[in-house]
Amino acid sequence: QLQLVESGGGLVQPGGSLRISCVVSGFASDDYVIGWFRQAPGKEREGLLCISRSGSSTVFADSVKGRFTGTRHNAENTAYLQMKSLKPEDTAVYYCAADPGGYYCSNYDYEYDVWGQGTQVTVSS
Repeated sequence: QLQLVESGGGLVQPGGSLRISCVVSGFASDDYVIGWFRQAPGKEREGLLCISRSGSSTVFADSVKGRFTGTRHNAENTAYLQMKSLKPEDTAVYYCAADPGGYYCSNYDYEYDVWGQGTQVTVSS
């Protein structure tokens, strides 16, 4: 079965950096788009960025532009979200998601069919 597993979340200080990972399994090929989302307490799920099959990244959320970067290593079936200059308002559960057969990035969660379980990122002093 298709599966995405996030890891690498944790507690970081404001201004710090963190990289979280998304390991993808069960796909016959790398023909899928990866999206990164987050959901803070009491808020709707927010699309952050997406990564094409070739590795190009598009950041959608103004709140993270210049601070968050998405990458993927297809040979390892792993995608990453690199976060820097973290703020308390970045505290959320972070999710990766896959759009099998997708060619283009999407900022909408309904475009993605397979989701990871999420990893908690807490930014606090």
